[in-house]
Amino acid sequence: MSAEQKKKMFILMVNMFIAIGSFGIIIPILPAYLESINQGGTAAGLMIAIFAGAQLIFSPIAGKWADQYGRRKMIIYGLAGLTLSMFVFYAVDSIWWLYASRVIGGIGAALLVPAIFAYVADITTMDQRAKGNSFVSAAMSLGIVIGPGIGGFLADFGLKMPFLISVIVSLGAVIFSIVLLEDSESKMTTAAMMPQDNESMARKMVRSVKMPYFVPLIITLVMSFGLMAYESVLGLFVDNQFGATPQEIALMITSTGIISVIVQLFVVDRVVRRFGEGIVLNIFLAVAAAGFLLSLFATSYVLFFGITLLIFLATSILRPVLNTLISKMAGNEQGFAMGMNNAYMSIGNVLGPTIAGMLYDVQILYPFVLGLVFLVVTLVMTMIWQKRSLKREMVVKTEH
Repeated sequence: MSAEQKKKMFILMVNMFIAIGSFGIIIPILPAYLESINQGGTAAGLMIAIFAGAQLIFSPIAGKWADQYGRRKMIIYGLAGLTLSMFVFYAVDSIWWLYASRVIGGIGAALLVPAIFAYVADITTMDQRAKGNSFVSAAMSLGIVIGPGIGGFLADFGLKMPFLISVIVSLGAVIFSIVLLEDSESKMTTAAMMPQDNESMARKMVRSVKMPYFVPLIITLVMSFGLMAYESVLGLFVDNQFGATPQEIALMITSTGIISVIVQLFVVDRVVRRFGEGIVLNIFLAVAAAGFLLSLFATSYVLFFGITLLIFLATSILRPVLNTLISKMAGNEQGFAMGMNNAYMSIGNVLGPTIAGMLYDVQILYPFVLGLVFLVVTLVMTMIWQKRSLKREMVVKTEH
């Protein structure tokens, strides 16, 4: 990459890191904060679900706007939306205003993330594209890892301090982008590159049922559902059961982030090459289910910490394996397949925290029981699907 490209990539990476990290800052203190305003699991679940839902609904519009009005504007507006969302969190204690702030934050993320990846496409050649995207993804992963760690440290200075620092850092990113980020020159807009897609999401969902990769799509939904259900009540659970401090919650979240990054960089490719997608899928669905089962019997923070790392290890392997499997089975319909993959994942991201939060307020172990049941059913369904697929392949071979 040229010096100019590297400069622009650096600005994009800083923006992505700040955007993801600034929300991560508030995660460790969320259980104590919700408790301070007399809220519980339902509120914790909705905090995540509302953000994911707003991002899902707004993403298609945001993608078109990035083409129409330019990447730079969408990046700045997206960062401004995230800053406003954090400011509402800092300034008010009303739960309804907090929900509104999550809508604003979800819209901000929808504006920001596609615009950043589109900007990367504008400033890189085809040969440089994967490298550029991996840099931005690494910045995202770093934000996920470092944000909660900083939040845990800041909690010593008061429950509101992480919110305030998050606002200041996000506002700094807005100013940084206004001053330093130039508009990219789109080589070719997305609209020009791709045919117009007028098919509604409902029709696409119906069509996806008939696709050979429908079962992997369902696994993607269930995995997202289970993981987000687990994440949404994680802080509340260790706070309630083991009296975990914000620092201990931060350590847990940061450690799971580090595990995810290491596994996806160094483990996934080797494991898949050795055993193949099918076997890896079965093994780590079983590992994730075992993690959910063990979480029902955890008697200490340390034990629950270890179980959490096991679950995140499994899902860190499952996610890229599922993406690869769907891509291989999609043939010439890569765009449709990846779009459906994202849609099913987003549905899981919305439903998981919502249902888990409500169940948590009934009985704190119910979210883990639900995740366990879903994962066991999915594992059985996957094994049946694999057996049928193998039979079909054998029939085709004998016919030829």
